[in-house]
Amino acid sequence: MRCLWTRWRLLTLMERESIVAASLPTRAELTALWPYLTPQERAEIDRLLQEADTQRRREAAKQRILDFTKWTFRKYQADPAHELIAAALDRVVAGECSRLMIFAPPQHGKSELVSVRLPALWLGRRPDDPIILCSYAASLAYSKSRQARAIVESQVYRDLFPRIGTRRDSRAVDHWELASPYRGGLIAAGVGGPITGHGAYLGIIDDPVENWEAAQSPTIREKIWEWYRTTFRTRVWEGGAIILIMTRWHERDLAGMLLSEQSEEWMVLRLPALAETQQERDKANSRLGLAAGLPDPLGRAPGEPLCPQRFSRDALLAIKKDVGSLAWASQYQGVPTPAEGQRFKRAWFDIVPAAPANGARVRYWDKAASEGEGAYTVGLLMCKGPDHEYYIEDVQRGQWSAGERDKVMLQVAQLDRQRYGGTVTTWIEQEPGSGGKESAQASLRLLAGHTVFAETVTGDKLTRA
Repeated sequence: MRCLWTRWRLLTLMERESIVAASLPTRAELTALWPYLTPQERAEIDRLLQEADTQRRREAAKQRILDFTKWTFRKYQADPAHELIAAALDRVVAGECSRLMIFAPPQHGKSELVSVRLPALWLGRRPDDPIILCSYAASLAYSKSRQARAIVESQVYRDLFPRIGTRRDSRAVDHWELASPYRGGLIAAGVGGPITGHGAYLGIIDDPVENWEAAQSPTIREKIWEWYRTTFRTRVWEGGAIILIMTRWHERDLAGMLLSEQSEEWMVLRLPALAETQQERDKANSRLGLAAGLPDPLGRAPGEPLCPQRFSRDALLAIKKDVGSLAWASQYQGVPTPAEGQRFKRAWFDIVPAAPANGARVRYWDKAASEGEGAYTVGLLMCKGPDHEYYIEDVQRGQWSAGERDKVMLQVAQLDRQRYGGTVTTWIEQEPGSGGKESAQASLRLLAGHTVFAETVTGDKLTRA
């Protein structure tokens, strides 16, 4: 005990820097010492331990983006997805990754790490290496630039990098520089904005497309692609890095074009809002040129949300219902889907105000075998008009449990009766085998009182289509 006591006394007599760097007693040693310490000594121990913890956090904040974010934004809450993004950004800062794409849903915190915290840490670690930051609108790029500049000028930043600061005569949000002797700084502009004449070791593009309408325009997509090839790319110096973070909108958006021409050069981090089944993930990754068999990047089970502290599964399912399947697949799952399938083309269909009131109507149900495994239960209402034209009036589609599905089917049958006066005939697809027959019979019992039949199918879906 006397040895432990002497050891602690020596530690407390050291200079401040030595105390912080020294090996403090272990938890077991402190527990043994505690009854023998005076209140003043206990307070001193608490102070020293807090000081040591602060020093550990300070050193970590100078090296890693997530620790830096927590140091400069004390209330920051990170989900595992943010840890994954941060790990990829650390590789960029360290020079281990020169091309990084991050696909994540809207409002999931990707820009805070990439476009606000990363530039500040980059300039602390690499103060001679300037940055170019672009977004679809100059105002958005300026906002990120202003936030990054505020961090560099803050006291918490100077606690990490005391020699780094901004030039008093170069603080504009579109172009600010570090004070001498350093040559780093940040240029901010909108897509197509004035970056010619400037160079950078780090180029960041944060959402180059403003909205769905712009993304569907071939002219705008081509304009963004040409801007990237002829302007942005030429501003990044040899040995520099490019980070593209975006919500996907279209198969041939900027990310799609880059992956179609140089997929081997890019590290791709796709973070779907809801985790997929392996079948769904393989299909999605094949569109991006990624290998089959890759696990969910966070090890999630199918259906688990990406950032549960921000959006629960129920909240995401509500969004999915509101935005529709195309926008959901693109913006939230990171897999742009063409507006037409491989079999049925959009150009084949006309949109009309309403189907004929006196047409013959059929509601056909194709039930998924199980919930959340890639397949959907679909109930399509079709009308055959007197002109022998066919009209699709309504589509019910979802990945429901058996109980949820039955509830939907019964509600839809009741609504069809209210709207069309009992003239809608409902058909249930009966899959081969005893299981398919039992499932179809259960649906017939569920919809008793309505005009409903079961149909045994033959051939595969493509042949039937």
